[in-house]
Amino acid sequence: MKIGKLRLGHMILFLASACGLYAQDFDQMVENLIDGSVAIIKPDSLMSLKKRNTELIILDAREEAEYRVSHIENAIWVGYKDFDMKKLPVGKNSDIVVYCSVGYRSEKIGEKLQDAGYKNVNNLFGGIFGWKNQGYSVVDSNNNETQKVHAYSKSWGKWLVSGDKVYD
Repeated sequence: MKIGKLRLGHMILFLASACGLYAQDFDQMVENLIDGSVAIIKPDSLMSLKKRNTELIILDAREEAEYRVSHIENAIWVGYKDFDMKKLPVGKNSDIVVYCSVGYRSEKIGEKLQDAGYKNVNNLFGGIFGWKNQGYSVVDSNNNETQKVHAYSKSWGKWLVSGDKVYD
């Protein structure tokens, strides 16, 4: 019996370590991918900000098919390839958070916003993957909570460890 408990304890310790290593690997991947040209906001800070700031603007810089699968509640789809700043329903002094899958595309949209004179732009660190991996909810196109998240591709999907991956 002692051996069984010992093995179970080692397995729990191993799994906890693996989760910690995964989080470090994910954070390192994101840090290597972005260049920090746009201020970063972490998922926990965004959740706090959402609760305090009812005028916060959240922009989704993924493709429309990704957004339709799920998005952060109240996020406005702006896309990436077809991003058109003229369609933004926000003022240049608005508090804006931009996100994509992991943070690269949103950083590029954030740079465009900053270059156009938007002053309070933040990039969600880890994007919707980081958001969902931290246990925060997403909604579908009918505004119903869902576990589905568009994982972009199989190679990028490995970074999404919470929720149901969708690839089409």
